Amino acid sequence: MSVREELRQRLWPDGTFVDFDHNISSAINKLRTVLNDSASHPRFIETVGRRGYRFLADVKRVSRESVTASVSAAPAASASAVLAVQEQKLPEIPIGGAKLGARFPRRWVLVAAAVLLVSVVVAGYFQWRRSAGTSDAPSQRVMLAVLPFENLTGDPGQEYFSDGLTEEMIAELGRLNPDHLGVIARTSVMIYKHSPKGLDQIGRELGVQYVIEGSVRRDANHVRITAQLIQVKDQTHLWAREYDRELKNLLVVQGEIAQELTDEIKLTIGDQPNSKTDAAIRLHPAARAVTSYEVYDLYLKGRYFWNKRSPSGFQQAAEYFQQAIAKDPNYAPAYAGLADTYGLMSTWYLVPHAEYMPRAREAALKALALDETLAEAHVSLALIAENYDYDWETAEKEFQRAIQLNPEYATAHQWYAEYLSWQGRFNEALAESDRARQLDPMSLIIANDRGAILYYARQYDRAIEQCQAVLKMDPGTSENFGNARNFIFLSEIEQGKFPQAIEGYNRGYGSTDHPWAWAMKAYAYGRWGKKEESQRALKKFLQLSPQLTEPTPALLFAYFSGPDKKKILDLLEKAYQERSPALTNLKVDPKYDNLRSEPRFQELLRRLRLQ
Repeated sequence: MSVREELRQRLWPDGTFVDFDHNISSAINKLRTVLNDSASHPRFIETVGRRGYRFLADVKRVSRESVTASVSAAPAASASAVLAVQEQKLPEIPIGGAKLGARFPRRWVLVAAAVLLVSVVVAGYFQWRRSAGTSDAPSQRVMLAVLPFENLTGDPGQEYFSDGLTEEMIAELGRLNPDHLGVIARTSVMIYKHSPKGLDQIGRELGVQYVIEGSVRRDANHVRITAQLIQVKDQTHLWAREYDRELKNLLVVQGEIAQELTDEIKLTIGDQPNSKTDAAIRLHPAARAVTSYEVYDLYLKGRYFWNKRSPSGFQQAAEYFQQAIAKDPNYAPAYAGLADTYGLMSTWYLVPHAEYMPRAREAALKALALDETLAEAHVSLALIAENYDYDWETAEKEFQRAIQLNPEYATAHQWYAEYLSWQGRFNEALAESDRARQLDPMSLIIANDRGAILYYARQYDRAIEQCQAVLKMDPGTSENFGNARNFIFLSEIEQGKFPQAIEGYNRGYGSTDHPWAWAMKAYAYGRWGKKEESQRALKKFLQLSPQLTEPTPALLFAYFSGPDKKKILDLLEKAYQERSPALTNLKVDPKYDNLRSEPRFQELLRRLRLQ
């Protein structure tokens, strides 16, 4: 029997339900406060990693009579508490190899007993509150952000380790119990690297109650990592820890420290045991192993450029993922990253989807062959299933599997929300979008996609408001997140605000000669009834359309400018034969409303399995 288990049984026999780990940690912290002791430089109580605590001072046994005499003038409750503790023979219980006993001054016995009694009472109260008649009420989900660990080595090349530790902490904490503890995604926290913003502002922007701050120092043989947990509302430092390690294997050290920090946080802010998710992820830890920080850094760079959602960003992302795979052909996340890159390049019509979607599938399946528990790879497969196979059942199964494996993966919630919106399940879609935004509140991509969902749900005012918020977050959005402007434009078209829509579109994109811009103008003027302007825009589009890798989606927009339904239905059939992702929103996009009574349109929906 372990020391901790022996202590638990001595204090709380079977059938007594208390939050043992949290109570012990709290009691130790209170004792350290009273003793003026320090966790990092202990004189009395030393933390022994993964085992418990060791009492460092000299000890000797004292008699029951001497203790009773010393408390005779004390309140009855305090004396009873001390005697009750002694009846359970607490002084005989070894903690970390030492025994509590005498030469421990009498007043410390009183203090220890009082602290322990208070801890038990408070723990019992909160346990009763949790298990009483409110068991069906939803618990408040705590949100936490791991801010980028600061690199104090003076060597920018060591960002590998500090950024890697940040990423590992986010991953470890995200596995604890997602129903009760949410952890902000890396993409949102990394914007605060070297930021002068105060914790109160960061807390408001991210919507978190707690933050972890930390720093890293290292030399050739050793690494020192400090970390502190801070409560945002009053900026109280709940604990601070310092870890010194011999530097033999950076990856092992990073994982060990992340796990220890995670254990401390569980004790401090509480955790409700559960997690099939956690068990599933930990079944194959070796499958997640990366052979070097160089490989890991290439992967992180790939994700950084992938998140830019721009043509040049996708190209750079693919190159970094390919470099990571070349250096470590068994690193599953790099294959998932490559699958996502090829998949989005295809759905954004930047490359021939008949060529790149099969490449995306190959990369996703390779990632799953290396690590079936990798949530990112399941999401990659879902993207392909819905956008290339029109296999909605498989797509939903893969999204749900990814969320089961990693409920904290914001992209899984984001893309699943998009999937649900295409099915017309808007309430579910908005709920998933909310979860994605909570996990990654600074993500322009997630905020932009929410605008699209609101447009499909025909909530045009809300869609415009959402997309305008995206543009305010990043005025450069016209280049990288053009969909924000596009959905403002489309929503205003549906509201009949044609001059406003065209003016806003021209203001956002200027005098660009991109064929998509002219297709959109032809569409707007056609819906407005401005036949002459629509035909001019259509003519200009047709002149420029050879530039497009995948012209059919743009042609659909351009030919909506006229009343020729047969032309549009022919183009929809062509898109179906090409397995174009342009058809995924066919069930819900308002621009198709005037075709819904057409038999050919109804037949196409059936073949797409959208009705």
